[in-house]
Formats: sequence, C-alpha cells, structure tokens
Amino acid sequence: MSLTVKAYAKLNLWLDITGYRGDGYHTLNTVMRRIDLYDDVTVETRYGGDVTVECNAPGVPCNEWNIAYRAAKAFLDTMRKSVGVSISIHKRIPVAAGLGGSSADGAAVLTALNELCGRPHDTQALCGIGASLGADVPFCITGGTARCTGIGEIMQPIDCADLAVLVVQPGFECSTAKAYQRYDSSPIPEKPGFDAFCGGIAHSRSLLANNMYNVFERLYDNPEITALKERLLAAGAEGACMTGSGSAVFGVFPDIEAAREAAEKFGDCTKFAVNAI
Repeated sequence: MSLTVKAYAKLNLWLDITGYRGDGYHTLNTVMRRIDLYDDVTVETRYGGDVTVECNAPGVPCNEWNIAYRAAKAFLDTMRKSVGVSISIHKRIPVAAGLGGSSADGAAVLTALNELCGRPHDTQALCGIGASLGADVPFCITGGTARCTGIGEIMQPIDCADLAVLVVQPGFECSTAKAYQRYDSSPIPEKPGFDAFCGGIAHSRSLLANNMYNVFERLYDNPEITALKERLLAAGAEGACMTGSGSAVFGVFPDIEAAREAAEKFGDCTKFAVNAI
C-alpha cells in the first residue's frame, strides 16, 4: 500500500531563544505559520525489508541522517512490527533555508504511516514521536498557526490574519548548529513586545508585518540578509523577516497578486509567492 502526503513548509513570524537546557537543546518562543509551499512525500509499506529513502534533490541524505528515515524507524518501533517502508521525496522546499523542509518530510512520513497502519496513534501521540526527531516536527504535523515553546514541542494554536508572502532565498545556506554556537558564546536577551505582537496578529496584518522578529538576524548580522529585507520593502512588502535559522527571508504583502508582482524583481534569487494556510 502507498500514500502520498503534502509536506508543507513553515514560516517563523517571531523567533526568540529563551535559554539552554543543558542537553544540547535550546528553549524557544516562536510563532510558526504553515504556507502552501510543499514537498510531495510518497510512503509505501511492504512485507519485510528495511526503510529506504529516495529524493529528487541532490545533496539530500537518503539514510539515517534524513528525518524522514528516522521518522519511519521511530513509528515502526511503536508498532513492534517488521514492516518494510519505501519513502520517495519530491522536494520543492529549499534545503537549509529555515522553512522546515526536512521536518515537514518527517511529519509527512509519520502521518502517512499512521494512515496506512489503520490510525493506531492520535495526533497527540504522533506529535510525541515527532518531538523526538526535531523541534519543528510536531508543528508540521498539526499546521495552522501556533505559539511554540519548550524546544518547539509545546504548542498553543492561535488565530492569525490571512497572509500572502513572498519567500526569497539568497544564494547561500545557513547552519543552524553554528547559529546556536554564536548564541552560546554571546547570548542575546529576549526581545520585549511579544505579548503585544501575539495579541494583535489575529486582527491586523499590518501590525504583524511591522513587528516580526528573528533573533538569528541579530546573531548573523549578515548584510546580504539585511539587503534582501530592504529589497522586499522596496518592492511593496509591509514587513520583512528571516525565517528559522535562515537563509530565506519573506515579505508580507497585501495579497497574492502583489506578492507575485514583486517576485518579478527577484530574478537573481530562488523565490515563491505563497499564501499562509
């Protein structure tokens, strides 16, 4: 049996580091929003065999370094069954961009296997498996808009205004591990204003756009990231911010048509005009 699931990308509308737990993980305060940019993940179960992964994107590991692979293993461990699983990933979400692509693929594998195996787990249990794989995986299972704390696994759904965004990725990647190392060597105090931001995003796209925040921008202090944000604002964005640990930057636009029109000004970059969903 096989099933194809859409693995949706996410944006961080607010992202702050709140501390270090001492076990290799940092605690976060972030608001994430699903967008309609997605990978296609096809999962097939069979009798016997092991877990295999194939992917159309060069450079993506197709072994235990891939969250999709580890997701299948973790799910099968809960079933205590010897089942073969074949995973095929057709990627559209850029790699190492801060858009949660690998986490989304892992979440899609968990969702697909749960369906193929007769839904033995509810959403909460799936999120519990996902949290062992990566901080963004539980959100990628549930989607929508949520405030995520802890290492990202404690989720509080929140209402959010409709959003049309232009996501732009420069010609370089950012290392999440190195970003956290920078924080560890010189921690940045939490940014005030989160409650006001969170309290207004359900009703005001303008308020959201003008108050987005990502601590990694301050950690990097990268002139290319700053320049991309300025270009988005010049192209009509109401606000711009980096997502995740980068390197992708997004701008909030009045509607999808405005985002698509602005995309024409970024011919030198990988870009996607998308809706939040």
